[in-house]
Amino acid sequence: MNKAIGRLISVVYCLAAFILIVIALLIIGWTVWKIFVPLRFDENLSNRLLQFVGAIIISIAVIDVAKYIIEEEIIRDKELRSPEEARKTLTKIFVIISIAVSLEGLVFIFKAGTEDLTLLPYPSFLILTAILAIIGLGIYQKFSTKTEKETQKIEKDVRS
Repeated sequence: MNKAIGRLISVVYCLAAFILIVIALLIIGWTVWKIFVPLRFDENLSNRLLQFVGAIIISIAVIDVAKYIIEEEIIRDKELRSPEEARKTLTKIFVIISIAVSLEGLVFIFKAGTEDLTLLPYPSFLILTAILAIIGLGIYQKFSTKTEKETQKIEKDVRS
């Protein structure tokens, strides 16, 4: 029974990852279509291009999440069993989120610079959030590495 449920869950993860990838590719395709089909070189072109960069950044983040699902839930098909494994998994997730947020912030900073400088606080907060996420990740890395070493030492002492 457990194997059947495990396989069903793997199929669901695979389907979810496939749907995410298809949606991301559709967004990228739509973006490319919207850029090149009406190819008008006017003053709004730079604003449209910045919007499309944002759409592509989001698509890449979605593809990264799908890749993570495939790697961690389908290919590896095991639960987190050690602090080191948990740290590596959470690091991957935080890196994906931090990159997406910081790139989105950069896109909005360029947009605010071309449209209206009063829009600048929002992208600044996005960049600040990405920085805080990276700092938080560093702190987590430091403490979890210490915990990993202590766990390994305890396991070694128990075996001796």
